[in-house]
Amino acid sequence: MAETRHTPAPGSADGCCATGGRAPPTPPPQETHDAHAGHDHHHDQPTGIARLGAALALAIGAEALHFFASGIPALKYAGLAIAAVAIWLAGAETYASGLTALRRGRLGINALMSVAVTGAFAIGQWPEAAMVMALYAIAELIEARAAGRARHAIQSLVALAPEQAQVLQADQRWVAVRAADVALGATVRIRPGARVPLDGIITAGRSAVNQAPVTGESLPVDRTVGDMVFAGTINQTGELQFRVTAAAANTLLTRIIHAVEQAQATRAPTQRLVDRFAAIYTPAVFVLALATALLTPWLMGLTWLAAIYKALVLLVVACPCALVISTPVTVVSALAAAARRGILIKGGSYLEGMRFLKAVALDKTGTVTEGRPRLVEWAPLEPGADEDGIARIAMSLAERSDHPVSKAIAQGLACRMHKIDGFTALSGRGTQGAIDGHTYVLGNHRLIEERQQCSPAIEAALEVHERQGRTVTLLADENAVVAIFAVADTIKASSRQAVAELKAMGVATIMLSGDNRATAGTIAVQAGIDEAHGHLLPQDKLAQIQALQQRFGATGMAGDGINDAPALAQSDIGFAMGAAGSDTAMEAADVVIMNDDLRRIPQAIRLSRKTHTVLMQNISLALGIKAVFIVLALSGSATMWMAVFADVGATLLVIVNGLRLLKAKTSAA
Repeated sequence: MAETRHTPAPGSADGCCATGGRAPPTPPPQETHDAHAGHDHHHDQPTGIARLGAALALAIGAEALHFFASGIPALKYAGLAIAAVAIWLAGAETYASGLTALRRGRLGINALMSVAVTGAFAIGQWPEAAMVMALYAIAELIEARAAGRARHAIQSLVALAPEQAQVLQADQRWVAVRAADVALGATVRIRPGARVPLDGIITAGRSAVNQAPVTGESLPVDRTVGDMVFAGTINQTGELQFRVTAAAANTLLTRIIHAVEQAQATRAPTQRLVDRFAAIYTPAVFVLALATALLTPWLMGLTWLAAIYKALVLLVVACPCALVISTPVTVVSALAAAARRGILIKGGSYLEGMRFLKAVALDKTGTVTEGRPRLVEWAPLEPGADEDGIARIAMSLAERSDHPVSKAIAQGLACRMHKIDGFTALSGRGTQGAIDGHTYVLGNHRLIEERQQCSPAIEAALEVHERQGRTVTLLADENAVVAIFAVADTIKASSRQAVAELKAMGVATIMLSGDNRATAGTIAVQAGIDEAHGHLLPQDKLAQIQALQQRFGATGMAGDGINDAPALAQSDIGFAMGAAGSDTAMEAADVVIMNDDLRRIPQAIRLSRKTHTVLMQNISLALGIKAVFIVLALSGSATMWMAVFADVGATLLVIVNGLRLLKAKTSAA
């Protein structure tokens, strides 16, 4: 579902509005923005501060000579020469880019400035031409550095993971090894206070781990044997040893960085609209300026010099820089702000699209609940049955499954296993395998009904457990159900608040669960969810999403399992619970919640709404300021000084306004 069209990040090598900005580590082919939107900044090596300072000083000197010694020919020519040097110092790159754009028939900001400054110099306004070019170049440098803050906010994640890891060798020595060279399965040691270099599963030790850099969690979490640790997080209290599960190039942190860079390289709908507008706007400005220069002497009685000056002022004041920079700096700031909170948004279209959501469907296990259920009760159905034998069979089937309920059964039984043949995962139903030549299934109520092995006694037993909010799994052989296993899960502490926040925002909540209807309904009531649907297979969840879209409009889906992937892909915005979620769910989703906290969903929706507000503010600011000064230019009340300050001022205003999103508050009031 992710977009692939490349667009620049603010602060990229092409200046404020290029489409060829680089998103490391793989730079795309360079393409200047003037091809799309009339913007063509090329500041691969921005003019240095010292050089710009010298240009400004010379421009001021030229102004002074023009003011105090305009009647002295020698000083006049000296001022002209000083102005020319100032223009060269400040505008060499601008001229090079502008001339290239003009040769290609592309009318961008550098082409506008080149024509305007050259024209002003030619009609004798050389002090003003020098000052305009110097101020413009200084503004460009300020703009590039300011806009770069949004991009650098996420790039700073690169420095979180240490370059070396302490790795256990075959002779039991600990040796410092480059993290990039550590093999999968190696054992790594982390001392208290150190950052985790790679992803892995803890094999020894217990500690509090600060996961804020990766998941956005504000408090450290306890981690012990069997728990995951992620590269870039901070081990705080005790020494840990862990088995590496992901190479340095594939850690969760690396995937976050890559995904955000990909998101920065996709165009948001508002940005595409602004680019299309600017592609028409800039040539129109050239035509208007040309008409002003040629027609106002006939229509308004102006001198040719006055008409040309008015046209040149119009070229400068109508520059679309502020308009085109207003969208990417805002979108990238919002993406970076979300990533800092553990919300990974895969593109600008999803960032903008979340504000339209009218309903959010929620999976139960691992999304609303902890996803770490435990076995609370089990019993064979036949009196005098071999409980140890039944437990070993159930253990053998449960151990091979990744489903949280199966894991709970395996952990609860904790007995020896049989060798199992022909193991099969039955999507949305359970598991199946052969033991000593006999086929067994460990699955839910639906599976037993499909096998026509249900009975009134089993139904009654199921009802007792389901009324208590338990999830029931049944073990059956070829002939009958042999045992019932009851597993209980608890609601996450954050789920009730998340649901309440969504309701307060006018977003309906619906539970879609593969579990039985009674359990789904019980959990839904406890969480405050509007309605619940249970007993759903993956295709049933998909159908429910389609029905909700018909009923409510834009609908989101939050889930963490492989069985949620079709529904995530069908929804308008898919939210994957990233910390515990499957790779398939994370791939299908548009937004990944790194710490599995449902409150991140209303936060993401609020950020989307705030981003839209800032985008509209920026576009209004850019167009409003331009409109006022275009009228002043056409009426003859604007000078080149005013023109350049209007352009620079509008650009810096929209940048500062967009950068506010880096610190935007997304929690409920």
